[in-house]
Amino acid sequence: MAKKALAGIALLATAAVAISGCAGGGGGTDPENTIDGEVAGDIKVVTWRTDLVEDGTFEKYAEEFNKKYPDVNVTFEGITDYAGEMQTRMSTSNYGDVIGIPAIQPDQYEQFLEPLGETADFAETYRFLPAASFDGTQYGIAFGGNANGVVYNKKVFEEAGVTTLPTTEAEWLDALQQVKDNTDAIPLYTNYKDGWPLTQSFGNLGVVTNDPDAPVTMAEDPAPWTEGTDQYAIDSLLYESVAAGLTEEDPLTTNWEQSKVDLGTGKIAAMTLGSWAISQMQAAAEDNGASAEDIGFMAFPANVDGTQYAVVGGDYNLAVSKHSKAKAAAWAWIQWAVEDSGYTEAQGMISPVIAKELPGTLSGLSDAGVELMEINPAPAGKEGLINEVADDSQIDLYGPLYRQKLVDIARGAADGDKDSYFAELNERWGASVEKLQG
Repeated sequence: MAKKALAGIALLATAAVAISGCAGGGGGTDPENTIDGEVAGDIKVVTWRTDLVEDGTFEKYAEEFNKKYPDVNVTFEGITDYAGEMQTRMSTSNYGDVIGIPAIQPDQYEQFLEPLGETADFAETYRFLPAASFDGTQYGIAFGGNANGVVYNKKVFEEAGVTTLPTTEAEWLDALQQVKDNTDAIPLYTNYKDGWPLTQSFGNLGVVTNDPDAPVTMAEDPAPWTEGTDQYAIDSLLYESVAAGLTEEDPLTTNWEQSKVDLGTGKIAAMTLGSWAISQMQAAAEDNGASAEDIGFMAFPANVDGTQYAVVGGDYNLAVSKHSKAKAAAWAWIQWAVEDSGYTEAQGMISPVIAKELPGTLSGLSDAGVELMEINPAPAGKEGLINEVADDSQIDLYGPLYRQKLVDIARGAADGDKDSYFAELNERWGASVEKLQG
């Protein structure tokens, strides 16, 4: 499926749901089986990048890796529903040797993952550390980084007569209306049926108010679906786009894989996704007779005193399983993959290695004067606060359900309106904030 799930963004990977029935301990009692031991043995890399497993890219990586580490046998397993299936697997001891950290609480890292060292020791080498750090210990390194915003077809926007990219909700709706009036393209595609693409907009938390502490701000706000907040703006944009008839006609039949082709060839104008999707859209364009140059990336349509912001953060963080029998080999793979494999360059992603330059795919943000924002790590004691509130209120911030209901209300398939639904969300969220603040 080659998707980038929400948990991968640094902002969001710090917010996770608790796993019950966890398999603590593990890794055996062999004192030589440490990340500093002999780089040898069999390791399985469990990944969300099913496309790179299927097309042989990861096998080529393994061949290159073996030139440096010939005594390691690397195999791969790609999982389409990575976020969902890994939640189940983490309750066992059989979840691979190298994994992308799924949605687990930061204070649970030590139960499932091998510590890599002190976070401070990595700070001069790698970006995006906070999402895989807890209590000063680092448990993972981002495989790559992304900016959040909107992937769009520049050719469609041009044909529609959109000459200036939108920086407000009103300008956004006007631009999509121009697309609808002047082209045959679907202005905004939600990918409602697949569900997970609906969650991507949450990665923009912070850009509406220029708040690098946005996750904590929301966790402590008894009414975050109130005009003027980040969450209100993010969900309002979706609601108003659907309500205005500017999305796909039948959201129950959307298809993620086909949507990549359709955006690449101009049948879809825009999708709210992270910059990780750019290379996939470009490939789909080229594979179907269109130009990769047609694919653009813009910031979320909001600004603070005229300045737009884009949250940047890490994709899934690669980590060593506590149960791995070849921890040194697993750790060697992670370091090689993020530093030497060429993955981020090929995918147009931000390298976690500070010394490497930003990718050309983000030049559109630079040209528009967009400022990049990294979300601050939560202060001690509040690392998992936002997901605790989400859990208690039963609002799936990192899942599609409440957003699918939002779409259903906006298209007239469920009762209510934006105000009534936002009021309901605020009531549930506020009750949990009050309860947890105690």
